[in-house]
Amino acid sequence: MDDPTAEAAEERLVEILNDGCLGLMLALGHRTGLLAVLAQASTPPTAAELAASAGLQERYVREWLGAMAVGRLVAHDPQTGRYRLPAAHADLLTDEGDANVAAFAQYLAVLAGVEDELVGCFRHGGGVPYSSYPRFQEVMEADSAQTVVAALLDDVLPMVPGLAGRLTAGIDVLDVGCGRGRALAVLARQFPRSRFHGLDLSQEAIDHLRAEHADLPSLEGRVGDAAVLPAPWGAQSFDLVTTFDAIHDQADPLAVVRGIREALRPDGVYLAQDINTSGTHAGDLDHPLGPFIYTISTMHCLTVSLARGGTGLGAAWGRPAAEALLAESGFSSVSTHLLPHDAQNAWYVAWP
Repeated sequence: MDDPTAEAAEERLVEILNDGCLGLMLALGHRTGLLAVLAQASTPPTAAELAASAGLQERYVREWLGAMAVGRLVAHDPQTGRYRLPAAHADLLTDEGDANVAAFAQYLAVLAGVEDELVGCFRHGGGVPYSSYPRFQEVMEADSAQTVVAALLDDVLPMVPGLAGRLTAGIDVLDVGCGRGRALAVLARQFPRSRFHGLDLSQEAIDHLRAEHADLPSLEGRVGDAAVLPAPWGAQSFDLVTTFDAIHDQADPLAVVRGIREALRPDGVYLAQDINTSGTHAGDLDHPLGPFIYTISTMHCLTVSLARGGTGLGAAWGRPAAEALLAESGFSSVSTHLLPHDAQNAWYVAWP
């Protein structure tokens, strides 16, 4: 609103306050299993019945239900004292539907945990390091499972002609900024003849990858800085390099992408996913996830780069900047792809 009235401004700001609190309640409902239990209940439960089914303390469950009921997310019958998660909400708040918004709501609590450090950065500069986000990799994995992994086989691989066939025959694949390795694991299970390697700054993420996917001999993970690929990886080592939501976090994105190009064999390909924005505030006014993207960028993506003395691209750096970076890194051909069901991500296919 360019010039809101006082009444409209107050209404909007109170709405933000209430909805922000409901976001925290959604995250709690996801992590405790309350939303899943409510969605699966054959008959609407009472607070006590819901608590018993979920294995939780009734007093806390009753208060949580209060927030969800007055927030109009859970239906409540005051005559019977029973609660019901409407089907339309259940489809968007559990893993049974096409998208679980409650899983994304976990970002709110994770990001709020660095508020004190971030205030210091606003005042004095610098950044908040990865080590200050103990649950970020876990939440990011849940995000990636819905936005990246779910589309990987059917929607993303076909962007590169012949790639599925090459993976079936057996090629060398590197995922830079692999996190906990869920995307790599999906590919490794689908294409057992190929060899998959993951690189990430986070020891916690690589430890999880190794433990969770120990049954995949074709998958390995290493801790390291993407700007300098560790030995024995080097020039022309890979047929496919991927990055999923990783480049804008880097301290030196140009060095990372140039290193990726050097690591590719002459007929190799770089497949990158990053956040789909215009790169301008005015251009993102109508983005359905605009505030979400800029908030995560401010409280994580931008600051973790600056913490390492980096350029601080931020998550909202945009398609034009991404395309320019790929061209500056020496790629001869770059195509950009958008998926009709996904407003969050843009995909880039780059050839040396």
